[in-house]
Amino acid sequence: MRFEVWAPQADRVALHREGATSALERDPERAGWWTGDAEARDGTRYGFAVDDGPVLPDPRSRRQPDGPDGLSAVVVQERYDWRAEWAGRPLPGAVLYELHVGTYTPGGTLDSAAERLGHLAELGVTHVELMPLCPFPGRHGWGYEGVSPWAVHEPYGGPEALKRFVDRAHELGLGVVLDVVHNHLGPSGNHLPAFGPYFTDTHQTPWGSAVNLDAPGSDEVRAYLVGSALAWLRDYRLDGLRLDAVHALRDTRALHFLEELSTAVDTLADDLGRPLFLIAESDLNDPRLISSREEGGLGLHAQWNDDFHHALHATLTGEAQGYYADFAEAPFTALAKTLTSGFFHDGTYSSFRGRRHGRPLDRTRVPAHRLLGYSQTHDQIGNRAQGDRLSASLSPGLLACAAALTLTGPFTPMLFMGEEWAAGTPWQFFTDHTDPGLADAVRRGRRREFAAHGWAEEDVPDPQDPATRERSCLDWSEPQEALHARMLAWYRDLIALRRSHPDLADPDLAAVRIAHDEGARWLALRRGDVRVAVNLGKEAAGIPLGLSRARVLAAWEPVRTPDADGLLSVPGKSCVVLTQA
Repeated sequence: MRFEVWAPQADRVALHREGATSALERDPERAGWWTGDAEARDGTRYGFAVDDGPVLPDPRSRRQPDGPDGLSAVVVQERYDWRAEWAGRPLPGAVLYELHVGTYTPGGTLDSAAERLGHLAELGVTHVELMPLCPFPGRHGWGYEGVSPWAVHEPYGGPEALKRFVDRAHELGLGVVLDVVHNHLGPSGNHLPAFGPYFTDTHQTPWGSAVNLDAPGSDEVRAYLVGSALAWLRDYRLDGLRLDAVHALRDTRALHFLEELSTAVDTLADDLGRPLFLIAESDLNDPRLISSREEGGLGLHAQWNDDFHHALHATLTGEAQGYYADFAEAPFTALAKTLTSGFFHDGTYSSFRGRRHGRPLDRTRVPAHRLLGYSQTHDQIGNRAQGDRLSASLSPGLLACAAALTLTGPFTPMLFMGEEWAAGTPWQFFTDHTDPGLADAVRRGRRREFAAHGWAEEDVPDPQDPATRERSCLDWSEPQEALHARMLAWYRDLIALRRSHPDLADPDLAAVRIAHDEGARWLALRRGDVRVAVNLGKEAAGIPLGLSRARVLAAWEPVRTPDADGLLSVPGKSCVVLTQA
């Protein structure tokens, strides 16, 4: 078996495997690379020593059986016998479901999560979006402090378990998307600097030195990240990747890393003969991110749209702190703008940032499915002091309204696990750092952050306490309870309507029509022949639909069809979906 590693500044590199040591040779064809052949099989443990230093895991390790600091293990990808024939499932028309493996079930493994995939198929979603799976210290965590970006966290089940999960999802008709982190690696277990210039002090990020995308040596670093992305899509038959915080990717080169990555993914899709896509998390509100390369864009296929979330959250809750301030001044107006223009901040002043922010999106050119819409995500729940979901503070009727706007709106909808039955469990920030100093620093930092917002220290959950993770696990007995079952049925009905009514999948953002009343707290959405009326006020509201002949498709509370003048009476904290009769 061929072993190789990039170590451009090394004088010597040795391969250590199962008690044997052998020197690697410089590769005459590739500067900075060291190679050598050695006997190995699936599961063989090995590592590299640079200039007689400690034996470290392979930067391209496919498996870390003993965690980020242990030896790597050989993975022969071809050993797995795939069961499902899979032609792929594209992003247009999708409904995504964000899932954290460690809390989706109490078991916290890929295999236990796979046992619950039937629930998602019955719900009607099309793709599961897995939160990061790369190895990180300890057993439980969110996954954004991972290292070894080619490997699967061993406590989740390792690479074989991910293949079993994907296989089962594909058998049920579900695509699988993986959240990957290219903008930083975790503070513990990151051994890349020992091998080469994977990071640079030219730029700084919230996590320290930036990943080296434009300094000397960056060609190989970019190839490292692109190769990792392609390996997930190819070796594990994934359908797409979610790219974490792409605004933190510091790159001054003429060919941006994201354009290089999107080109490589599109080429792989052509080679494999099935659709593949990239979804960015971005704070930039820059349409160039999701514009085609032919039009001068970076060629990513979609991005999360936090503006829709913030406007919807402010409208539902009345919260006005932090970044919600910009949306809370006139929340229905903000929500209407995002539903018709994509971005709220499109060159407008942001009080949170103290400057103008964003750029207008060309509604005639950018299809609406390139923006993901959601009322809740891991970030927007877990980064609250107590990890409280909307269900902790809103009535069932308001939750139903949030679902209606998300699932009948113009964007590609995404749900956060448990949302579909108004889960009563929180989703809190939890870690399992094995370094006591780091664990204490995270604990104190978390408490200090929320103390500035008036939270008492004892009210902020300890991330290192196992009970914090345990509280965050979904309670699978809830969907059988009356209120939760009703909400689950509502989500199923809305997803089914989106699938059966082409107007609800129309990607033309310019065709969306909105009417709203800020004072009366109602909003009406028109998408072709479909109307959605949402009343967030306490009392019944008369909403003018301009539609006298209509058929009710779904209603949270019973309603009559509009009167002869097209006026629809909607109960307080309720919503209805209608179509022209």
